[in-house]
Amino acid sequence: MQTRLSGRRGFQLMAQSASGSAIAMVATLCFAIALSGQSTTQPSAQRKSNETASAATPSGPAPVHDLTGVWMMHNPPGSNRGFTNYTFTDPKTDPPSLTTWGEEKFKEAKDSNGGAYTLDQTNDPVLTKCYPPGLPRVYFHPYPFEFVQTPKYVLMLYEYDHIVRRIYTDGRPVPADPDSISEPHDWMGYSVGHWTDDSTLVVDTVGFNEKTWLDRLGHAHSTQLHVIERFHRVDKNNLDLGITMIDPKALAKPWTTTFYYQLRPTWELGEISCSGDYLDFKNFEK
Repeated sequence: MQTRLSGRRGFQLMAQSASGSAIAMVATLCFAIALSGQSTTQPSAQRKSNETASAATPSGPAPVHDLTGVWMMHNPPGSNRGFTNYTFTDPKTDPPSLTTWGEEKFKEAKDSNGGAYTLDQTNDPVLTKCYPPGLPRVYFHPYPFEFVQTPKYVLMLYEYDHIVRRIYTDGRPVPADPDSISEPHDWMGYSVGHWTDDSTLVVDTVGFNEKTWLDRLGHAHSTQLHVIERFHRVDKNNLDLGITMIDPKALAKPWTTTFYYQLRPTWELGEISCSGDYLDFKNFEK
């Protein structure tokens, strides 16, 4: 069963300031455990009771054109998808195909996820500069997100760092020239969605800066990044998210994956802030 870490404790375990490699490995392990559903911080008795009741409830059919609710990552049992803690496909058997530019940028990355670099050596922009994770990296953070639907757009509210994302569903086209967008959408991009059937929302997102990584391993992207998400509500309680990343400057061919989520009908989003209240970033600044 998937659980999440509590706000303050979860963030501290995910990326606690430290100079020793042992502490870095502990932080990385805690991040991975959170996503696999075996958190070292036990949820409250009420939370556990609510999760048990939710899991025991028959799913039922998916409602029409409706993704409303709080969703949490949940890898299918026995799927052997531990790589989803930090990247999109198995790096040993199915790594992304990179261009020369993408390879050079990847060599510059010093990620603390695999233990090669400690937290005081990494150049991960989320840890060193408190940057937003960006899209699609935001899905690696072990916290839920919520859909709120309106007639004009769908809001995605991510528990991590108060991120709010607007997906327009009013029929407007995807901008052919992202630079023409009047308001900046550099971190999470400019998103336009449409329903392809009763239970599938397809979202195209463009207009990114180059300040974020695609994943926690340090794969870079350019301003040409185009992310396509396919939110398919399988039934009432289960959601599949297909992700395709297209970037002719960074990726030699599209990078694709599928993530899995379960509805948490009794959950409410908390506050997870990338700020001095949780971490002392002066040890990371370069």
